[in-house]
Amino acid sequence: MAIKLVSILASFLILMQSFNICISDLIDLSELIEHAKFHSEKYGDNFFVFISKHYGELEADHTKKHQEEKQEHEELPFQHQAHMNLFSAFVIKDLPAFHINLIDEIATSAANYFYQASYLNHEQEAPFQPPRVV
Repeated sequence: MAIKLVSILASFLILMQSFNICISDLIDLSELIEHAKFHSEKYGDNFFVFISKHYGELEADHTKKHQEEKQEHEELPFQHQAHMNLFSAFVIKDLPAFHINLIDEIATSAANYFYQASYLNHEQEAPFQPPRVV
């Protein structure tokens, strides 16, 4: 049970990191909601237009027109442009459920092949003998 919980939490952590979502972004969600309410009251924007103005196609135009909101825009979550690669490896040792006994499988399997050499041994034929000192 504990192993399943650890693997689920590790998978969720890796998923969140692959979307480049940090804990600071989750904490700053209140800033996002507050700024969305501000846009709704002042400009009449719905949430999708707000997202487009801050994270989508309308971002450049909105930034040019509203320089006075620059400080508030920098405090919004998901504004970091960091690119990073993270390779995580989790190794869980000494779990009896993961041990596979390969020796028993090899011993019980029957040989179902016949091997015949496809080459001639050059030591057995006279023309291919090394030179001899007489």
